[in-house]
Amino acid sequence: AWVDSTYRSLSLEDKVAQMMVLPAYSNKGSEHRLRLNRENKEIRPGGFIFFQGGPGRQIRLVNQLQDSAHVPLLIGIDAEWGLDMRLDSVMRFPWAMTLGAVDDSSLLYELGREWGRQCKRTGVNWNFAPVLDLNTNPKNPIINARSFGESSSNVLPRAMAVARGMEDEGVISCIKHFPGHGDTDSDSHKTLPTVKKERQELDRTE
Repeated sequence: AWVDSTYRSLSLEDKVAQMMVLPAYSNKGSEHRLRLNRENKEIRPGGFIFFQGGPGRQIRLVNQLQDSAHVPLLIGIDAEWGLDMRLDSVMRFPWAMTLGAVDDSSLLYELGREWGRQCKRTGVNWNFAPVLDLNTNPKNPIINARSFGESSSNVLPRAMAVARGMEDEGVISCIKHFPGHGDTDSDSHKTLPTVKKERQELDRTE
């Protein structure tokens, strides 16, 4: 009922803005914080995704943004091996390649729950993880150790155990990246990779 009534109260411009997630950093100065607060009030985005910073600074900034938000914000972070990927002075966890050697899915589930607990402590309710790319191309410059392995039978149960753990703590998971991304030979942050596979092969392996 709250969602429906809130949605009906929004203008078309506000509905469009709710689909936007804007970047935020807790390690930048007052000018950046002022910009975020201005965007929050003027654009009214659906949320912010946090990158580099520290846990205490992020909590303060998230609280500030939530307090002045027109609609409660989705707060995301791209922390696919835990908050240490983005924040200083937090617990370190192994990368996915190491976790690919863990056969006990209950341990991976508990890992996901701990990620979820730590996300919530820093105001995050949406983690851009886990990675489900298959690490099948040794020339891939961007996936490699970020993958749980080279076969879907290895990757899928491990990634889903982590995702379930996070979600049971109330943090939204985000399956990524795209079919064949682990088999590209270029960095998708810098160019548009080409996946040289037939659809049938993608359906079978990815």
